[in-house]
Amino acid sequence: MSLSAALACLIVLIFALLGVAKIMGLGPMPELAAHAGFTTSAYRLIGALELAGAIGVATGPVLPLLGELAGLGLLLLLAGAVTTHVRKGDGSPKLVPAVACAALVAWYLVLLAGGGS
Repeated sequence: MSLSAALACLIVLIFALLGVAKIMGLGPMPELAAHAGFTTSAYRLIGALELAGAIGVATGPVLPLLGELAGLGLLLLLAGAVTTHVRKGDGSPKLVPAVACAALVAWYLVLLAGGGS
């Protein structure tokens, strides 16, 4: 398995789980939405976008352009997450996961641009 395929699998897993959790309002998701200043429906929309991004990355081996666009979409969502955490004055425990996920997605996109090594 190539590194880009392994990263794609990890990205799909992370964002499918996060997306479903947000859509269904599982666990701490309602409290996290309120803390970030989002309504439940807005947070569900973010979850739907995360799930769509996961599906897009999963289809990347068959439809490379879709995989790349999905990765870019996830990167934009993560930029929004990082911005929200910074504006809310959240410390490292809330900021680091968003930054780490952004780094994973960026690394995946760089590998795709370089030929998928």
